[in-house]
Amino acid sequence: MSQKKIFLVFIAISTVSLLLHHGGHLSWTMEAFHLGCPALRSHPAAGLKPKHTNVVFLKTHKTASTTMQNLLFRFAERNNLTVALPVQACSHQFCYPRPFAAHFVHPHTLPPNVVSSHMRFNKGELQRLMPNDTVYITILREPGSMFESLFSYYNQYCQSFKRVPNGSLEAFLDEPWRYYRPDEKDSMYARNTLTFDLGGDKDRPATDVAYARAFVAEVERVFSLVMIAEYFDESLVLLRHLLSWDLDDILYVKLNMRTPSSKRSLTPGLPAKIRAWNSLDARLYDHFNASLWRQLSALGAACVAREVRLLRRAQERLMRSCFGGRMPLLRSAAQIKNKDLRPWQPSGKVDIVGYDLPTNLSHGFSGQAQELCLKLIMPEVQYTQVLLRSQSLRYRRSYQLRPQPPSRPLQQPIHTVLPRHPQVHRDQAPPPPAAPGPASGTGSTATSRPAAGSPGRTAVLGPQASQSETAE
Repeated sequence: MSQKKIFLVFIAISTVSLLLHHGGHLSWTMEAFHLGCPALRSHPAAGLKPKHTNVVFLKTHKTASTTMQNLLFRFAERNNLTVALPVQACSHQFCYPRPFAAHFVHPHTLPPNVVSSHMRFNKGELQRLMPNDTVYITILREPGSMFESLFSYYNQYCQSFKRVPNGSLEAFLDEPWRYYRPDEKDSMYARNTLTFDLGGDKDRPATDVAYARAFVAEVERVFSLVMIAEYFDESLVLLRHLLSWDLDDILYVKLNMRTPSSKRSLTPGLPAKIRAWNSLDARLYDHFNASLWRQLSALGAACVAREVRLLRRAQERLMRSCFGGRMPLLRSAAQIKNKDLRPWQPSGKVDIVGYDLPTNLSHGFSGQAQELCLKLIMPEVQYTQVLLRSQSLRYRRSYQLRPQPPSRPLQQPIHTVLPRHPQVHRDQAPPPPAAPGPASGTGSTATSRPAAGSPGRTAVLGPQASQSETAE
């Protein structure tokens, strides 16, 4: 047999072996080959670009950001990364709505690879905290549906919403300045919430076009990817390529959703009023929605469609394996037996639904598989607590393994003789009184010391950001 024939037989045998070994995963690569798309990975391979692991995700409000945070939490755990989590005084957010500061981060979660909890963006403080190669991403949502969600979700907390008769969104939008108070607590939920989360001035007049353009340009400079909630899967395709991640790294289940009865449809004319009232958010959304589609077009429509299709197939397989061979049913918090899976309820007027795992999940499932299914549907507050416990345990173990410095011999006290009535020279000023530290928690009287080298004033993203919004 000639060497050429032997070589062809060897290639055929190798191909069959790969098919048997990798199964469905190879079909992704074969489909990519036919479409001329970049190959998808399920396992690390030599020579491929390593996964990028230093990521800041600015978690905006009511934008599917909880689903994205869950994805990042699971990625961090699988890859043994450290997630920055808030100190206890900040609850599960970084003392929002105050601008982020490095001392809001729990010391047991330092130095971090991933940041994904709610904050008001502060580029300078994050750059002090994170490695230089950190990638910044965030997510936006169409202003009409987002504002309806904010009005429903925070109706009992935001005074601008609470004082509206009969909780009428129409009444608020007819006369917003009758109910809105720019400087009162939680006012950031009632106007340009995305702009505020990004560190901008939510109350800058719509006529100030120069500010709006400069702010959008600054966001574009800082963030490598701005996802769009309405095109979540397509955004994940771009994220996967940006970070060199695998398909398995971007699987998710939708979290923190309202029941249909908690939603209201927008009557004709309301979307336009919402955009006018939230003009900065509308400008942000329009710009980055167009930007997203330019990036998708550059990747290739056929390739994007193929990856979205494969992503949804993989998610369906994962969901069916976790929920006993069928797709899960959304349940109210009262119906969920496992308290670790009950989502937080903002008020009695809004129902946030979640999932419950089948009682017979343990049959035929390894402990690792059960944990994956549990974390996949775990709400934000509970997952944050679980992560903090596990990272604190890891921190304590690593601290115990550190070599202890040699003990120093005790020195004899030095006795000095002071005059009975010490005199203060007139040209020597007394020491100034110690200044109190900044408050470390939202609405808390506790104080904490800022991190070494932190400036007295924090800089937020955006030209001439409003200072009145940083106080509670």
